[in-house]
Amino acid sequence: MRVDSPALRRTVSVLALDGMAPFELGSVVEVFGLPRPELDVPRYDLRVCSLERGPLRAVGGFTITAEHGLDAFASADTVMVVGLPDVHEDPPPEVVAALKEARGRGARVVSICSGAFALASAGLLDGREATTHWLYADLLRRRHPKVRVRADVLYVDGDDVLTGAGSAAGLDMCLHLVRKDHGARVANAVARRLVVPPHREGGQAQFIEAAVGGVPPADDAVGRAMTWALAHLSEPITVAALAREAHLAPRTFIRDFNRQTGTSPLRWVVTQRIMAALPLLEDGAAPIEEIGAAVGFESPVTFRHHFSRAMKTSPSAYRRMFRDASHHP
Repeated sequence: MRVDSPALRRTVSVLALDGMAPFELGSVVEVFGLPRPELDVPRYDLRVCSLERGPLRAVGGFTITAEHGLDAFASADTVMVVGLPDVHEDPPPEVVAALKEARGRGARVVSICSGAFALASAGLLDGREATTHWLYADLLRRRHPKVRVRADVLYVDGDDVLTGAGSAAGLDMCLHLVRKDHGARVANAVARRLVVPPHREGGQAQFIEAAVGGVPPADDAVGRAMTWALAHLSEPITVAALAREAHLAPRTFIRDFNRQTGTSPLRWVVTQRIMAALPLLEDGAAPIEEIGAAVGFESPVTFRHHFSRAMKTSPSAYRRMFRDASHHP
């Protein structure tokens, strides 16, 4: 059976390889493997799979044993490779064949970190934009010249083939997949359970001076301004107003905000407004113009411009796509 709708993507397989680092694998297990009955959505069926039977060594001095083999890996609705032990070696041919089989029947195929090398070896990234951990970007570009490698983003959503950067960006990728499958409200609830920000744009740079968090503590100057902004998204918000809430000069505030978040104050505000608009588009019947105004955009044109730039689709198309997926049997 081909997989043609996000509403059907219930099974998720992830490949565990001998000698791999465990962080990205753990991220997948946290997002797709834990039961979340409070969310009242169909539960994912996670399958941790391996090429070899028996214990697999993990970086850090412990072992894991996967319950499933490559047959289960290739037959899932969403197939994930979250890292290779050695990016200088070709992935096992059995893994390459399983990826081709999965993609051939319409599965969604995903990589995180060095897992992009496996997708590239299977030819699934030829002619596509893709990303990996910035440390491996040049090597991926040299080994697979048909891939348009982007080293400056957290993840690239090619709809049916997605690639993510390394480490914490794997959580962003997983939450992005939940958002695609179940919408903003469910993805935000999962993020709260994980105590991580609900959304970082895929186009956000990997290179940031400080780890990007949600909102800094309320006793932090930047945190005070962000908390205030989140409570006043429907109102005009300027850098001067944010700086006043932080009790800082505007130039100092901009510098500190960039240092703590890796983005500018106004770009952050725009992103928060778009995130606030998503559940309104998903759950309500209010006109697009009213939703844009409710989250603080000064005009429908401005709302559509920023929404399309961030989400790679229009507000009306997003609403239609989400409703179509939610009503699919």
